Amino acid sequence: MGSLAKNGLNNYLKQLQQHPLRTKVITAGVLSAISDIVSQKLTGIQKLQFKRILLKVFFGAAYLGPFGHFFHIILDKFFKGKRDSTTAAKKVLIEQLTSSPLNNLLFLIYYGLVIEGRPWVHVKAKVKKDYPSVQYTSWTFFPAVGFINHKFMPLHFRVVFHSLVAFCWGIFLNLRARSMVLIKA
Repeated sequence: MGSLAKNGLNNYLKQLQQHPLRTKVITAGVLSAISDIVSQKLTGIQKLQFKRILLKVFFGAAYLGPFGHFFHIILDKFFKGKRDSTTAAKKVLIEQLTSSPLNNLLFLIYYGLVIEGRPWVHVKAKVKKDYPSVQYTSWTFFPAVGFINHKFMPLHFRVVFHSLVAFCWGIFLNLRARSMVLIKA
């Protein structure tokens, strides 16, 4: 079993080197699916909602993977590949003031409009109510993750590392979005 896992990891790393965007897109989609399955089970859903899972895969693969890939490349070019503590802190600040608010906002809108199929007026009200606490929670958690990512992770691993941490964050967001629906039901 150990050699199977080792071979799988080696093949994954090879794909990450040879086809970085494709590998990050697939990784983000798969982790979004697993995150949603865990969220569904934690909220007591007995029968998995496969349409919801596919919609989450789409969001992860079509947006999160490519966005993260290009965002980290741009940051690295802007800071000329530096990874010292000061540069890592600057990258975290930029990330937390740009991509973090955008990603959380887009997720809440996508979840309400596409996954739940709610009308814009309800989604807008829900985002207005929930977004500040979601973003605040993100700002208490992700700066440390970002610092580790920018300081210690090579560029080609940053999206993968962030995706693994975002797996847990996705569970939080799903539970948060779902709990608001259950309270109103």
